[in-house]
Amino acid sequence: MTSIKKLASNCETCVTKPCQIGCPLDNDIPSFIKEIKKENYKEAFNILSDSTVLMSVCGRICPHMQQCMGSCVKGVSYEPVNIGELETFIGDLSLDKKWKISSPKNTNYKVAVIGGGPAGLTCAAFLRRNGIGVTIYEKYDYLGGLLVHGIPDFRLPKDIVKKVTDNIINLGIEVKYNQELGKNITLSKLKKEYDAIFIGIGANLSNKMNIPGEELQNVYGANELLEHSIDLDYTDKTVIISGGGNVAMDVSRTIKRKGAKKVIVVYRRSKDEMPAEDEEEEAARMDGVEFLYLTNIIKIKGRNKVKGIEVVKTKLVKKEGESRLSPVNIDGSNYEI
Repeated sequence: MTSIKKLASNCETCVTKPCQIGCPLDNDIPSFIKEIKKENYKEAFNILSDSTVLMSVCGRICPHMQQCMGSCVKGVSYEPVNIGELETFIGDLSLDKKWKISSPKNTNYKVAVIGGGPAGLTCAAFLRRNGIGVTIYEKYDYLGGLLVHGIPDFRLPKDIVKKVTDNIINLGIEVKYNQELGKNITLSKLKKEYDAIFIGIGANLSNKMNIPGEELQNVYGANELLEHSIDLDYTDKTVIISGGGNVAMDVSRTIKRKGAKKVIVVYRRSKDEMPAEDEEEEAARMDGVEFLYLTNIIKIKGRNKVKGIEVVKTKLVKKEGESRLSPVNIDGSNYEI
């Protein structure tokens, strides 16, 4: 508890609350940290509960430096307040202490929530807290969505996800598993039974590179690879990861831990422009992942199966009307991996 109070004492409790402005959920960050300073942990939980039911999750996996911590005024000259760790502490403590999220008396309204991922769970929880009856229709036999099959256990332990989802369901939410939209359930039928329908089935399709060779065997989108747990033998293999976000870090670390000889992250821009959190990139390096910056994949080579890739070096230029530096291929710098 002492270390947590020390972390909290770094917060200046700004009146303007720039960290709250930087939070997509509008968490009242200065107020909950203020309660931690006074060791009023239950009140800190109540404050956070006004805007989130995923504290233990968001505290661990949110891109804090792009959001709340990146907006912290302390970060101008010093280290920003470690908001993620403080939120994780309160979230985990609430699970251990079994603190309940309050829900009022029932109304006569009923809502169907399709999808039990973070969006569906959050929607269901806040509907229920307003006295509305909720039924979640989930296509798998578990809740959590990408929290389970999209984020590795070393970043987000599955037992934490289970505790968080159980706490939400204990609000009095009904769950129907193995119910897939268009297969087991239809919107027309649900419309007859419910006052409203929330569709939170995710957008779990990877972006395409739109380059020759993407159709070859052993080319996978990261999201599909994680969601469907495709059983591949990475032993002594070389694996190329295209992209520099947190998903790329998750995939690269997962594959390296599964025995790949070499994992190389190829990114079109420089290290400074990488969207992944610095700590996630550093963790990948510690796991043995290699990085190739200012490099663009232009072709995946092979007859039926991947044999290699063709890349080209890039340079960054400032284009009119664009806030980010844009990568431009350098003619004649092509080579193969």
